[in-house]
Amino acid sequence: SRGHVVDLPALEDALERGKVIGAGIDEYPYEPKTNNEEFINELRSQPNVILTPHIGGSTEEAQANIGNFVPGKLLEYINNGSTYGSVNFPEVQLPLLHDSHRLLHIHENVPGILAKINNIFATYHINIRGQYLKTDGNIGYVITDIAKNYADEVIGELKNIDKTIKFRLLY
Repeated sequence: SRGHVVDLPALEDALERGKVIGAGIDEYPYEPKTNNEEFINELRSQPNVILTPHIGGSTEEAQANIGNFVPGKLLEYINNGSTYGSVNFPEVQLPLLHDSHRLLHIHENVPGILAKINNIFATYHINIRGQYLKTDGNIGYVITDIAKNYADEVIGELKNIDKTIKFRLLY
């Protein structure tokens, strides 16, 4: 935790002497382990201080929700390519797919990747049933749903596009 970044006794002293007129703190050297445990902090008596202890994630309900949420998001990505709710990857919420193949292409976020992907499909006369592109910083994520029939060479060509980070045939 980052609870030791601010010297709380020094901050309390500066508040009492008027050197600091107010503060908002949300990281502490000690935080309650449960919502039933009392939150003790030397700044509680200061009138111009807002304290927000992190006890919300410690409730039984929160722990159960986190326990279901994280594996659920991983399964969504594994099973259909959705990344909705990701904090470090482009967010895409995808529909369920029937009678098609889903191809996932992760690449460096540079111009022209989508054109190269679509050129490969056009070269092999592959019908695109759905396509999604989302970029986030340095990463691009293209999801393409195609008809079931395609030449084996297509996968190799998609994997070998310059700036490809990862390619996956989902199903």
